Amino acid sequence: MAALDPASLAAALDERARADAMSGVLSIDVDGATVFAEAYGLADRAHGVANTIGTRFGMASSCKAFTALAVLSLVEEGTLRLDTPVREILGADLPLIDDAVTVEHLLSHMSGIGDYLDEEADWEVDDYVLTVPVHELATTEAFVRAVDGFAQKSAPGERFAYNNGGYIVLAIVAERASGIPFHDLVAERVFSPAGLDATGYLRLDELPGDAALGYVYDDPASLRTNVLHLPVRGNGDGGAFTSAGDLSRFWRALADGRVLPAATVTEMWRPRQYDESEGLRYGLGFWLDRDGPGIVLEGYDAGVSIRSRFDPVTRTTVTIVSNTSEGAWGVVRAYSDHLAALSD
Repeated sequence: MAALDPASLAAALDERARADAMSGVLSIDVDGATVFAEAYGLADRAHGVANTIGTRFGMASSCKAFTALAVLSLVEEGTLRLDTPVREILGADLPLIDDAVTVEHLLSHMSGIGDYLDEEADWEVDDYVLTVPVHELATTEAFVRAVDGFAQKSAPGERFAYNNGGYIVLAIVAERASGIPFHDLVAERVFSPAGLDATGYLRLDELPGDAALGYVYDDPASLRTNVLHLPVRGNGDGGAFTSAGDLSRFWRALADGRVLPAATVTEMWRPRQYDESEGLRYGLGFWLDRDGPGIVLEGYDAGVSIRSRFDPVTRTTVTIVSNTSEGAWGVVRAYSDHLAALSD
């Protein structure tokens, strides 16, 4: 594979971002040294507030990695095991989850449980898909009602099926097993050791001034935000906010063993399954290149589109994040094409 030239990559991706009129941030750095960082579009369309390099954006499912790391920290200390049946923690709650489902099944999307936001269902990103009023979904225990009542779809360990509800169950299990509220657990075990000062689970109905509103539609004339589409506060399956700078710090902290021991991170980054629809492999809480060395976070939701890729060999981080549902994907495809051309 030919070596990646960060400067030529930056030029190509910046050209695509401008052609697409992307709203968001494109950031490229090598071991923390900035190669390129540019902000595009508006964080608040109604008031004409521009995105900046430091703007905080919604992460959607890309922050499942935070949940996985918090859970693995409990495994490290012996509070949980990868083979712990989650029924031991859930008790009588969520009775449709097979008694054989383990923590590792949930982490690797191999649990087969029914999903409250089923990725295989026929729904569009602008649909109102939550059956529990969004303003009630502010705590982890509030999600028990949201993920209840969905029948097991396959036997535990039988097949890979990306599952949002599984990561809510992990948050419930982590909170109950540790006795620490999930948001506090992630802040203590992940954000603090990684130095992520700009990252947190912000409420959508009281976003601070440095956080971008998430717009359902790319049309810059549309003021429709995602506040009625998503839980008011994110939880185990997504919904944290972060900045491009914090994502770079996050990757380097993981690689340097500052969040969990390096051997544990290596195990989380070990490929277990290949998802043909994504063209990526999966470890525990992280996507992985199909062939290359890259570790990937990806999220897609109403008002959010993001991919951040870290190459642990060159320690290069490329983050493409948008505060619209579709805004990042043209640039993401250009990045994927660039990587594919290098491997030819």
